Amino acid sequence: MQKKKAPPVVADINVTPMVDVMLVLLIIFMVITPMLTKGAQVDKVKAKNAIAMQAADKEDAILVAITRNGQIFLSPGNKQVNADDLPDRVRDLLTNRLDKTVYIKADKRAKYEVVEDAIDNLRAAGVSDLGLLTEELPRGEVQARAAATATKVN
Repeated sequence: MQKKKAPPVVADINVTPMVDVMLVLLIIFMVITPMLTKGAQVDKVKAKNAIAMQAADKEDAILVAITRNGQIFLSPGNKQVNADDLPDRVRDLLTNRLDKTVYIKADKRAKYEVVEDAIDNLRAAGVSDLGLLTEELPRGEVQARAAATATKVN
């Protein structure tokens, strides 16, 4: 009777478990990433003298986002609200808060009327401190716009 030989030893690395783990991590990141954005996505207005507002990045900051087509979203929660419901919702969020600042993040192509209505509704809710969130212009662009404005004036 012959002795059976064991199969030869495989010296290659088995990458299948590693690929499985990487695909699971990729799926997790793809699902979680859209949830990390605070408020609705808007293309903010660019300002020359923007002031940093770190309090707007806090988890519990009250943020009103106005999109290009006039939809209004209220965070925390990132829920779409009507302009008429905004005072009641904001009043509920402001109860038992020390910081009563509400931040508005409006798309630069949004109608001014919608932004003005949102501000009026926030004032009706008793908000006295409003912060308008903008993006700061890069230094080169500020100088280019200043030069363009100077040439238009002269």
